[in-house]
Amino acid sequence: MSGPEAPSESDALSGPDTVSADAAPVLAVDVGGTKLAAALVEPGGRIAAYDRVATPSGPGLDADGLWRTLEALLAKLVADAGDPPLAGVGAGCGGPMTWPAAEVSPLNIPAWRNGFPLRARLRDRYPGLPVRIHNDAICVAVGEHWRGAGRGRDNVLGMVVSTGVGGGLVLGGRLINGGTGNAGHIGHVIVDPDGPPCACGGRGCLEAIARGPGLVAWAQEQGWRQGNRDVTGVELAADARRAHPVAVAAMRRAGHAIGVAIASATHLCDLDVAAIGGGLSQAGALLFDPLEDAFRMHARMEFARRVRIVPAALGQTAGLVGAAALVFAQDRYWSAG
Repeated sequence: MSGPEAPSESDALSGPDTVSADAAPVLAVDVGGTKLAAALVEPGGRIAAYDRVATPSGPGLDADGLWRTLEALLAKLVADAGDPPLAGVGAGCGGPMTWPAAEVSPLNIPAWRNGFPLRARLRDRYPGLPVRIHNDAICVAVGEHWRGAGRGRDNVLGMVVSTGVGGGLVLGGRLINGGTGNAGHIGHVIVDPDGPPCACGGRGCLEAIARGPGLVAWAQEQGWRQGNRDVTGVELAADARRAHPVAVAAMRRAGHAIGVAIASATHLCDLDVAAIGGGLSQAGALLFDPLEDAFRMHARMEFARRVRIVPAALGQTAGLVGAAALVFAQDRYWSAG
């Protein structure tokens, strides 16, 4: 794998949020509702060290308590690796957030719902280093374009289908941020105007239909494991592999909705690749077969039918690799201060 590209002259003059093309790793962070993960990522995208802890929760947890857990994870990772010099810090976190300031209010992390200043805290912890933060699904898209299924392609949609549905767009070889840093949010493309209500306040969003907890709720309404509040999308997929008819129908429902959404995105953006990650994507053909059927049904323009729809190549590490790319490949993936 090749190393990072050298920063442009304008980047080199922009102060501490720049990085030279050297061998130092980036400290990459992935903040999620179930886990906090961190890695040292080398310039070629290889993960040299990795650690994770469960995301703490509970009524007694405040914003600083969660920060201390993350800070301890990062300190341990770097110390265990021998305290190497760092090229910068890159992080992905669930939204919403202000961008690029990265005051985060993740819907699935109650302790930080009121605008926790994550970028400012990381800058204080690692002074003098570039610190770059984006939506976690956007980091997945960046990782897949930089070193994954979209490598070598200019127009890539990266998706996460898990507890929620998110995404990011790379067009013309560069990350598209949009006006507020939320471009590519395919989870709120409308796939069924008469569909179920969404947490965003809309109706029939892809996320309302295809996210794991939504699929579980729908399957239970159809008679699958009724009354069991602890079942998950993983168990639903496992039952689908055992040919449980309701579980199979749930996977088809999700696949159909995702296929319709990708068809719309492809017609709008003229994509080369759509890479799908997240827990639900691990269902394999149970999800991807109905997805492809729906896509082919709705993508009727010849240019749209050329897109490749594939599982994310980097798996669960895509977000960490993408967070590192915000630093290593700033000319393509970072346009803010």
